[in-house]
Amino acid sequence: MVRTLETENVSKGRPPPAHVEGQMQGGAGQGIGWALHEEYVMNDDGHLLNTSFLDYRMPTTTDLPFIDTEIVEVANPGHPYGVRGIGEASIVPPPAAVANAVSHAVGERINRLPLKPSLILDLIAGRKPGRKGLQWLWVF
Repeated sequence: MVRTLETENVSKGRPPPAHVEGQMQGGAGQGIGWALHEEYVMNDDGHLLNTSFLDYRMPTTTDLPFIDTEIVEVANPGHPYGVRGIGEASIVPPPAAVANAVSHAVGERINRLPLKPSLILDLIAGRKPGRKGLQWLWVF
């Protein structure tokens, strides 16, 4: 992934554009992290093995593409002030987009995240991947 575009309806009366763009870019970065890096690693007894930020892989700026933003400003008719949340919506598309791109490339539907190289190599080789990855675990 070299570049991505995040478009979000942030409503009227929003914070300054730089703040909005930062929220949108941060959400996209988190979604890309879920798709490619972030996972809880458990032992056979169910204990978490990557309990610190030294062990839990998150993307850094060198792992992320250039994230363009497009701000749409349409008031929310369901809110008395017309406001909407900013940044949350941009977390959702990246995991699906990355999984769809990899699925298209390898010819096999992928139903788990993160899309680690070992998982993708197993799919290319025609092997069923092991159950060591989490199956679409979303933590909100």
